[in-house]
Amino acid sequence: MTNTAFHAHDHNACIADALSAADAYCAANKLQFTPVRRRVLEILLEKHRALGAYDILSDLDAEGFGSQPPVVYRALDFLVSHGFVHKIEQLNAYTACTHPGADHVPAFLICRECGAVEEATAQPMQGALGRAAREAGFTIERAVIEAQGLCPKCREVAA
Repeated sequence: MTNTAFHAHDHNACIADALSAADAYCAANKLQFTPVRRRVLEILLEKHRALGAYDILSDLDAEGFGSQPPVVYRALDFLVSHGFVHKIEQLNAYTACTHPGADHVPAFLICRECGAVEEATAQPMQGALGRAAREAGFTIERAVIEAQGLCPKCREVAA
């Protein structure tokens, strides 16, 4: 799957591919891809933006999945731990992974105007961060890279 939040694409195929990857992963690893977990992933895929847990919970409640916070947090914990969803730390929100199953370090480009999130891959051991870590004798085990700015559509409107 390619990065698509900022560009025109076949959104239905995007969603179907991600759900298919999740189905296959769960089947291969004997994990339960429950209706709530599936719906949480679908909601994030449909929106192509970062959503807070309570935003997702509102959708789940409207669809009859329940209104208690543990419902969404358990689903998000599962989806994050298996790489289907990423947490956007600075927004305290979640977004669907656009590279499910791939071992990667995500870098998030977050539109400050419309909230769209595009995921790119990063290589934190390369460049200035990697150089600083090597010079300090530090081993990077986890990096969260998040940049805020304007997506192409919002930049065009602002011009």
